[in-house]
Amino acid sequence: MAELVAVIASTHHPFYLRASTSSGDERPPFADEWVRKVEAFRETLTKAEPDVLLMIGSDHFHQLWLDNMPQFLVGHAEQYDANWYNEEREFGLPRMHMKGDRDLSGYLLREGLDAGFDLAFSNELRIDHSVTCPIITLRPQNDLPIVPIYTNIFAPPLPQPKRFVQLGQAIRQMVEAWPSDKRVAIIGTGHLSLELGGPRQFGPHGPDPEFDARAVEWIASGDLEGCLSEVSLDSLHAPGNATHGFMDFMLMMGVAGEGRKADYVDTLDLFHTMEAYFTWYPNGAPR
Repeated sequence: MAELVAVIASTHHPFYLRASTSSGDERPPFADEWVRKVEAFRETLTKAEPDVLLMIGSDHFHQLWLDNMPQFLVGHAEQYDANWYNEEREFGLPRMHMKGDRDLSGYLLREGLDAGFDLAFSNELRIDHSVTCPIITLRPQNDLPIVPIYTNIFAPPLPQPKRFVQLGQAIRQMVEAWPSDKRVAIIGTGHLSLELGGPRQFGPHGPDPEFDARAVEWIASGDLEGCLSEVSLDSLHAPGNATHGFMDFMLMMGVAGEGRKADYVDTLDLFHTMEAYFTWYPNGAPR
């Protein structure tokens, strides 16, 4: 059976590449600290020595629009082109190309349907920064095949938070039962409190530091019960108009497991958002 070697959850700030590669007067004052934290976080994946990456993210209205919005979609392609023109223009992200793993994606689709999840799929998925930013930060050599899974966190009606958790739990079970000798890392990216285009967008930190502190504690301690008791589709409007991306963090808590404390936790307050990084090693930390 496949071995789940790492479960990783993070934010996916699209300005990291530009900030980390800038110099002189163009280099922001927080860049060095940001780079230090990201490079330390990267080591948590490198040490796990994965063969394939299962990537959880959300399309930012690039390929998926209101005329066709699946709740949960599995990429089922041999190859993936990545990043869109506005991401190149606004964030300085490069065009990217990644290999797929159709054995894993096909297996997840079949098993997921049989487990009660009506998963959509795409053989022609082009992915955006919710997947490419964690590749840039965690695996910049971009040398491993991926399977992307997209969730709907933007276009109501959204799935309930508990459904994200249930999908995370099912993904864990499916990966560990996959008849393969590959080493799998599951990487998911979401948001803490986040405001886009609203009056709280550009502050010195995220729009709701109190929510951020509770969220980090829920994730770090594996407190799914406490998280589910406080988080609802309605409550997520209060911390910021884009905070429903936190449900992707909840999905990753489902992957990690109830009560499972993270083996690695780090955060960084960064203009208008808090960056957060978590890693779990299901079979113990690699040496």
